[in-house]
Parts: sequence; structure tokens; C-alpha cells
Amino acid sequence: MDRLRLFGWAYFLMFVAVVLVGYVPGFHDAEGNLFGLFKLDFYDDSLHLASGIWAGVAAWRSREAARIYFRIFGPLYFLDGVLGLITGSGYLDGGIFLYGPLDLSMTVRFFANLPHLLIGGFAIWVGYRHAAQGRAVPA
Repeated sequence: MDRLRLFGWAYFLMFVAVVLVGYVPGFHDAEGNLFGLFKLDFYDDSLHLASGIWAGVAAWRSREAARIYFRIFGPLYFLDGVLGLITGSGYLDGGIFLYGPLDLSMTVRFFANLPHLLIGGFAIWVGYRHAAQGRAVPA
């Protein structure tokens, strides 16, 4: 199995973990904010779970399916982080449509959207740069 597919499996596991962490009380503050920064709702959990399942199915199917996943998912997720940084709401979970721009401090916006920027940016690199290099994991 090549690294591109392994990255797909890693994204699958990461997103499933994100959903599960949201249900562990120890990670919430007194107001119910995850890591003291934000609340995850049904739409967020659905987005994360669907993203993970999509990554897992792509990794399972083929290298080409994993490449397509990263090339589509990466820009969508990265731009969601950029919008969240600017407005406090993203579009993938419907936040900008449901809640509009949010009055959050830049610190909260930064830390709430940093995962989207990093995960999306890395996915862009995997889909466009790493996939083009055709690297494989030694057997």
C-alpha cells in the first residue's frame, strides 16, 4: 500500500477521533465548549464523520480514489478554515448560513480554524504534490 492510501486511512482515523472526542466530558469547559474554544453540534459531527468515511472509502478503493479525495477535500476544507478565520463561521457545516458571522475574538477564530487550515493545507499537499511524486511505502 502506498503512502497516499495510508494518508487516507490516517484521515479516516483522525476524523472518527474528532467526533468521539466531542463526546468525552473531560474535554469540555463549564459552558460546554470543546477545549474551551467552541461548541461542536450535529452539523459539525456529521461533516467530520462524512469526511472520515469518505477518506476511508477512498483509501480502501484505490490510490486514484485517495488522490481525488485529497484534491477535492483539501481546498474545500482549507477555504472553510479561511472563511472561519474571517467571519467566525464556516460553510461546510452550514455555520455561515445558520448563524451568520460570529462576534468572536481573533484568538478564538485562529485556534478554532487552525485545524481546518492545517488539515486542509496538508491534504492539498498530499493530493497535488505528494500524489504527483508517486511515492510508495517499501514492502
